Amino acid sequence: MIEPHAGTRAASVAYRRLVDNVRRVIAGNDAAVELAALCLFADGNLLLEGVPGVGKTTLARALAISFGGAFSRVQATPDLLPSDLTGVSVYDQHDGAFRFIPGPVFANVVLVDEINRTPPRTQAALLEPMEERQVTVDGIRHPMPEPYVVIATENPVEQHGTYPLPEGELDRFMLAVHVGYPDAASAADVVRRQLERHPITELEQALDHDEVLHARAAVRAVFVDDAIVRYAIDLVEATRGLAGVSLGASPRSSVALVRCAQARALAYERDHVLPDDIKALAVSALAHRLVMNHGGTGAARGGIEQLLATVAVPLHAARGA
Repeated sequence: MIEPHAGTRAASVAYRRLVDNVRRVIAGNDAAVELAALCLFADGNLLLEGVPGVGKTTLARALAISFGGAFSRVQATPDLLPSDLTGVSVYDQHDGAFRFIPGPVFANVVLVDEINRTPPRTQAALLEPMEERQVTVDGIRHPMPEPYVVIATENPVEQHGTYPLPEGELDRFMLAVHVGYPDAASAADVVRRQLERHPITELEQALDHDEVLHARAAVRAVFVDDAIVRYAIDLVEATRGLAGVSLGASPRSSVALVRCAQARALAYERDHVLPDDIKALAVSALAHRLVMNHGGTGAARGGIEQLLATVAVPLHAARGA
C-alpha cells in the first residue's frame, strides 16, 4: 500500500480537526457538517437548506470560528439594497476624495440568512464576490479576503414573502446541503448542551487561515483520471435529458462536482479520486441546479439518484503517483 503524500496527510488531518470541532455544537447532522467542510476546502460557496431551528446559522458560525475567520451575518429582507451588501463610496471632505466603506461581504465567512427573502436585484450583488472573489464599486475592484466563502440559508418549504433564487445564482453554490431534524437522542443532546449557555460561546479555533489555504492547494493537486472526468460529465449531461427537467446542470457543475470529489478524496487520505467520490457528492452538487417542471428539489434529488443507478461507472481508473 502506497503511503499518502505528506501534504495529503496534513490536509486530511486539518479536515478532521475542523469537522470534529464543528460537531461540538452541531448534533445529529454529521453528513451536513462533513459536506460543509468539504465545500470550504474545495473553495466553493454553500447553500444550507432546511426548516427554521435546525442549526443552519450555527453551522456557518462554527465553521468561521473553527479556522479563525472573520464572520459576517446578513439578514436578508425585502428592503435590503445591493449597497447594503457590497459597501459604498462616500466623499471625505477632509481628504477631498471619495473613500470606500466595505459592506458585510468583506469577511472570510459571509452568511446570508434566508437569502430568498431579499429581491433579485440584491441577490445579484452576491454574484461577483461568489464567482470572482471581488466587488467592483464605481469602477474600482476590491478583492475579497482569503480564504473566502459565501454561505446562504434557505427554508425550501415556506414560500410566502420570498423571491426565487435565479438559476445563475444557484449555479454559483458548489453544494446545496440539507440540514434536517436530529433524531431523538441528538435532540436531547442539543437541549442538554444549551441548559446553561450555547456551546458556540465556548467553541475554540481548531486550525488557521494558512491551513485552509494549504488544504485548498492540496485539493487541486489530487489526481483525477480521465475516466473519472468523463463519468462526471456523463452524469451532468444526463441531467439535461431527465423527464420533468426544463433546464439541466451546467458545465460549471461538472467543475464543482470534480473539485468536491478531490476534496473528499483528500479527506480520506487519498491522492486520487474514485467513482465513489463522485457518487457520494452528485446529489448535493447537482440537484439544486436543475429547473424542474414540477416537484421541485425533491424531484431533482430523485432524478439524480436515478442517474446514479443508470449511468455507467468507470471500472478501471488509473490512480495518482
